[in-house]
Amino acid sequence: MLAPRPSLAACVRGHIVRSTVGLELDHEQRFNHFPASPLCAICWLFQGDAAVVRRGDRWIHEATPRIALIGPHSGPVVSHNPGAVEALMVAMTPAAVQALSGVSISALINRVVPLEDVFDASWLTMAQTVLQAPDDASRIHLVEEFLEPRWALVRDSAVSRADRFRYWVENLGLRALQSGVGSSLRQAERRIKHWAGMPMRDLRRMVRAEDAFFRAALAYEDGSLDLAGVAADGGYADQAHMCREVRRITGLSPVALLKAIEQDEMYWVYRLRDV
Repeated sequence: MLAPRPSLAACVRGHIVRSTVGLELDHEQRFNHFPASPLCAICWLFQGDAAVVRRGDRWIHEATPRIALIGPHSGPVVSHNPGAVEALMVAMTPAAVQALSGVSISALINRVVPLEDVFDASWLTMAQTVLQAPDDASRIHLVEEFLEPRWALVRDSAVSRADRFRYWVENLGLRALQSGVGSSLRQAERRIKHWAGMPMRDLRRMVRAEDAFFRAALAYEDGSLDLAGVAADGGYADQAHMCREVRRITGLSPVALLKAIEQDEMYWVYRLRDV
């Protein structure tokens, strides 16, 4: 699992590289069990074959295209490789796939389809170029160079600012675990603090607080604010816990902050948000 470049953090959740070339695997070891997931993925089979053999409780046999788009799956999936396989999966958020393709995600639920069924010819050209690339680094570079300008055009309409921040923080954590010689939690924490200037626990507090803020602000505007509900939905222990965190980050209680945003020009920066 390789992290994407930070500019694609809200589009690509990660690059998954798998190769069983040269390994002695028995029949059972050539099955692949995947959990239910809301993510999509573009999948390349550089060597070998694959087929979906079970979806939920239903046994099937669906050959996987050499270049495929995998939609979100509502239940676990099992695939099978009859022999050695070399593959790359670029896991993408459903919002990104929908924004980039114009195809409703509901049409892709529990499906594995040829890439060209969803994306236009330029995507297929890119995918064929990746298929011919000599190694994983080159393949990932080609994908990211193709995605970055296209994602920049649709990102703001596809992903809220709060979600973009959350994805950036998650990306930072993944990159920390993959960087340097050691991969212990303590070493990863040191890298995160070096890159971001604060530990991951503080970044996650900010992500949670920002998410709660956006939901509370919308509810405040339409007169349906329920701070206890916002706290519960945001993963806080209780309303008091949320209030302490908000005061720690902003200097005000949630209600005082919302009123200040509405009435006080000094709090204009809090009005810079996606709706």
